[in-house]
Amino acid sequence: MAKTKEKSPVLTGFKDLVAHLETGPKPDRSTWRIGTEHEKFAFDRTTLKPIPYEGENGIGALLNKLADKYGWERVFEGENVIALKQGMASISLEPGGQFELSGAPLENLHQTCAETGSHLSQLRDVCDDMNIAFLGVGFQPLWALEDIPIMPKGRYGIMRNYMQKVGRLGRQMMFRSCTVQTNLDFGSEADMVKKFRVGLALQPIATALFAASPFAEGRLNGFQSYRAHVWTDTDPDRTGMLPFVFEDGMGFERYAAYALDVPMYFVYRDGKYIDCSGQSFRAFMDGKLPALPGERPTLKDWEDHLTTIFPEVRLKTYLEMRGADAGPWSRLCALPALWAGIYYDDAALEAAWSLVRSWTAEDRESLRRAVPVLGLRAPIRGNSAQDIAQAVLAIARQGLKSRAAADRAGADETHFLTELDDIASSGVTPAERLIERYKTEWGGDVKRVFEACAY
Repeated sequence: MAKTKEKSPVLTGFKDLVAHLETGPKPDRSTWRIGTEHEKFAFDRTTLKPIPYEGENGIGALLNKLADKYGWERVFEGENVIALKQGMASISLEPGGQFELSGAPLENLHQTCAETGSHLSQLRDVCDDMNIAFLGVGFQPLWALEDIPIMPKGRYGIMRNYMQKVGRLGRQMMFRSCTVQTNLDFGSEADMVKKFRVGLALQPIATALFAASPFAEGRLNGFQSYRAHVWTDTDPDRTGMLPFVFEDGMGFERYAAYALDVPMYFVYRDGKYIDCSGQSFRAFMDGKLPALPGERPTLKDWEDHLTTIFPEVRLKTYLEMRGADAGPWSRLCALPALWAGIYYDDAALEAAWSLVRSWTAEDRESLRRAVPVLGLRAPIRGNSAQDIAQAVLAIARQGLKSRAAADRAGADETHFLTELDDIASSGVTPAERLIERYKTEWGGDVKRVFEACAY
């Protein structure tokens, strides 16, 4: 007999929207966790082309093989497997087949590293006879938008059609970009606000440290993080640096009010996505949504809506740090290390806040716009992004030392920052290193990146 799913409660007013966010704080910091999400481009080892969903060596077949061999539970949309679940972890597909592991909420970075290692091991095992490999960079380096397959997920069709109405580069974001991000907890509303502010201000610094998208369509694109540039012209209603977060009165209620006025994409009903693109969640609350007249939203609708907002830091019942390009396996554990080091130690968080407290909204936006081109050379208040990066990494390192989360050999978590330390001290971003190789040993052949940055 099929399981009967509990119905999501109907929302009766604005207070219900706020109440959902108010379930986020975890006053007991021993319950704080680290969640890591990373995307990568699946490609055919022979042709270097992206992998379509269909076929015996397609993305759908890959998901089924992982499920059969490693006990992942299939998630269907219609007849298609579109995701996998195992405990608190999941594997999902981005619009162009970018393959994402959304890791479980874990206690420490040693567990994060073990989780990513296990994922890689499973992929290598299953993909070996499928001729599939994975590429860790922030933007598809070779293939044009029309070459990218579209995954069979209803929400992506709605988003794809809407994107071209609100920004020039939204489709590029959907189909040709990859990121790594981390999800972290807060202890109270005030703690959330402080972390949100620090995270937004420093997000461009993370972008610079992880910048790894200097190629597009087989040539240099003029950026160090083209992925970050794409986000500046995707959809102004749901992206950006959220200046209101730094204003007096910021809290759960203020964020809920912001989210309420972000135009909708869809409502999910009976296994299907209903196109509500551009319509108002506020009208939905009043029972006046044109797509579902007379119907009011459920808590699940609100949760879904919150996932369609894409600022540089996103609030759910935790905070998502969204500023970094995807990269090679060696850098995946560095992003959660950077942010956990800052967020999960009070002295580190205060030191980071002291570093950015005097920055204005104009300063923050200027840094965000400069970093995709200039990387660690981007200016900020008489300093460079490199100066700030070195200071931030020192803060994060001390924060991780204070956490004193040791592995079985007794080592703490600070070694996960080593690669970032090297990038910051040299002032040379991953993108600049790729550009140098492109100009020298690769002889101008972008295809070599599929070898250099493959998993």
